[in-house]
Amino acid sequence: MDLAAPATDHATPHAGPPASPAGPPGPRTTASVSPLRVVHDTDGVDLAEAERAAARFLRALGVDLDGESLGDTPGRMARAYAELFSPRPFDLTTFPNDEGYDELVLARGIPVRSVCEHHMLPVVGTAHVGYLPGDRILGLSKLARVVEHFACRPQVQERLTKQVADWLDTHLAPKGVGVVIEAEHSCMTLRGVRATGSTLTSTLLGSFRHDARSRAEFLSLTGLSS
Repeated sequence: MDLAAPATDHATPHAGPPASPAGPPGPRTTASVSPLRVVHDTDGVDLAEAERAAARFLRALGVDLDGESLGDTPGRMARAYAELFSPRPFDLTTFPNDEGYDELVLARGIPVRSVCEHHMLPVVGTAHVGYLPGDRILGLSKLARVVEHFACRPQVQERLTKQVADWLDTHLAPKGVGVVIEAEHSCMTLRGVRATGSTLTSTLLGSFRHDARSRAEFLSLTGLSS
């Protein structure tokens, strides 16, 4: 379960009596928004039990754990998967769009590290995340944080792409959101068909979905054609 403290709007209090209608206008006041704290719930993590289960799993597959080099492998394996499934907490920091910026904001090449939920094997690639600002703009590093938040769990790429886009659409309220993910699935390259190549998925919302020019600009800047 992911816990996120709700953002709260605080209006800046008015100081002093109102200005005379004939006098100069007072300073502009802007409502401040408390950052949304996004935390991954780790209450269900039991590393000791995971280590015991890893040892049983490896022995069931015929792996001899009695040697010096493999003796600590179950513990390392448990800690490695716990790390893969534990995104770092972050604050979704936004700022007022005072200048009325209305052009595309795009973060390209965000690292994606996830695990295929069907085989528990790594998925590695990159994400391109863009949005058209509405009333607020986002701290740029937070785009990568949102990708990490949803990638650090057993996933399928299609769901991951849509989760990132939907979450930004809900919490940022932009005019449009676009997410493109290109990744290599080791469940396909290391086993089964053993085919090399990457998988490409996209989710377009708002203006990117309904306006052809906005969509073409986003796809062009991510290296895709419209």
